[in-house]
Amino acid sequence: MNIDPKDKRDIFENDRSHFMLENAETFLKLMSHYECAMMEVETKLKVLNSEFSLLYERNPIETIKSRLKKPASILEKLKRKGFPISVESIEENLFDIAGIRVICSFPEYIYATAELLVQQDDIHEIERKDYISHPKENGYRSLHLILEVPIFLSTGKKFVKVEVQFRTIAMDFWASLDHKLKYKKNLENADYIAHQLKECADIISSMDRKMQEIRSMIDSRNYPPELMENSDFDYGDEEYDDSYDEVSWSDSYDFVYSNDDGMSI
Repeated sequence: MNIDPKDKRDIFENDRSHFMLENAETFLKLMSHYECAMMEVETKLKVLNSEFSLLYERNPIETIKSRLKKPASILEKLKRKGFPISVESIEENLFDIAGIRVICSFPEYIYATAELLVQQDDIHEIERKDYISHPKENGYRSLHLILEVPIFLSTGKKFVKVEVQFRTIAMDFWASLDHKLKYKKNLENADYIAHQLKECADIISSMDRKMQEIRSMIDSRNYPPELMENSDFDYGDEEYDDSYDEVSWSDSYDFVYSNDDGMSI
């Protein structure tokens, strides 16, 4: 039987209304736990970034973005995955309710920051998917972690799952545009567009590697001989100016709570 799209929306809205009326207090309590878990991870990341700034005069993290999945998206995913519609089912089956996206300057910073985070003794790594070493077919690149982190409530300690994505600036730029473009339906040249997007992803990946090589040359002063032979400039004893040090904490971090399903593994 074919169901009109409007009728589908009405069914969905009725289900959501019933679910929220029956479970409002328990649902809001669970959402507050996810928000607390995000705060815990954000704090740990800021501490690591501050330590890197002090010890190595550089910040590996450019920005941190956070979001809680909205009720409509949560219910839609439960229905799509065939899970029971209940608060208990949310906690047991959905791992991307709380999402954090960490934007790093270079690929090597992604792995270094991720490892330092998961090595902390109160962090449990549940799942890891490395789409940087093994990109998706469309060119998508990112490191995805599902972590369990403790929050401390009046009733005691509770572990809550948080999804953390690590990307470079270039990876995030590509993924953001791809996320917008993929909602365009019935495209006559869809295959060509997909090919172009994949090509752009490969170019961006190459750029990330090249920028990392340049940073390594600057840090080590290990310039290629052909560059030194044809160059008149001299750094001398001048200290390399890390522009990250000029950015205040308020400018460095962007906390966003929104409906971004792109966080899901």
